[in-house]
Amino acid sequence: MLRSVFIFLFFLLATAPAVKSQVLTDVAEDKDNIVNTDSVRRAFDSGPYFGLYKDNYFIFGCPVGQTITRKNSNIKFQISFAQRLTKSTLPFGTYLFLFYTQKAFWNILENSMPFTDLNFNPGIGLTKPLFVKNRFVGKINLIAEHESNGRDGAASRSWNKISLGGSIMIDPQITVHAKFWIPIVDGYENPDLLNYTGIYQMGTAFNSRNGRFGFAITLVKRKGWRMNYNTIVDLNYRLFKRDNQYLFLQYYNGYGEGLLAYKEFHSTLRIGIVIKPTLFSDY
Repeated sequence: MLRSVFIFLFFLLATAPAVKSQVLTDVAEDKDNIVNTDSVRRAFDSGPYFGLYKDNYFIFGCPVGQTITRKNSNIKFQISFAQRLTKSTLPFGTYLFLFYTQKAFWNILENSMPFTDLNFNPGIGLTKPLFVKNRFVGKINLIAEHESNGRDGAASRSWNKISLGGSIMIDPQITVHAKFWIPIVDGYENPDLLNYTGIYQMGTAFNSRNGRFGFAITLVKRKGWRMNYNTIVDLNYRLFKRDNQYLFLQYYNGYGEGLLAYKEFHSTLRIGIVIKPTLFSDY
């Protein structure tokens, strides 16, 4: 039953009208694909809105260099959305949002097809759109977040953080992003979590002018003075010009991909589909 609920939620996000009525969908873009300030402000002010937050994807794969077996391959999927909670602008031109992201690892080739790890990441915080010379160039998020796997005993993993992140469109095709956090690691079973899941992240994303192809790389700095990063590389190709569904390839190299096995190193390649937010994704 639980498995069916997760699949239903994912495909609901893929097909529901809410996806196309998310924040910024109704904004007008000029010939250079740079969003007009007044259009963005109208989109925020006429809410509240329900829409996508991070990438929503459904991908399958196994470790690089290995043959697919029942033990080493799985489906990884992520459901992520945001709900605006305030109808009017708050001080400093901000808006209050409720955020929710859920990531799952599903071993469909094993008997009974178990979910081996479920990660729940709710949050609440402020979003401030950024404008330069009457053009929308990005946004800043200040969020109080919780993340856990909802389990007890030795399998329990949890932590909290206050995160400050931002995404800036350098030009219509290139976006840079960064996120820093103040961690509160209260999980008894994972006191060394930051050594594996990191203390900040940064990255960049590129989209072709016609919007059909995209590339992104994210580096998550693990705790310590060494140059130790978890690396995430994404490639996406829009299958049909008018649809918000992309063929998606993701490569994950490092630790902390899931909370349960956060100490295990993974170098995994997966392929599937992704549904992306308008303009750019949050990370």
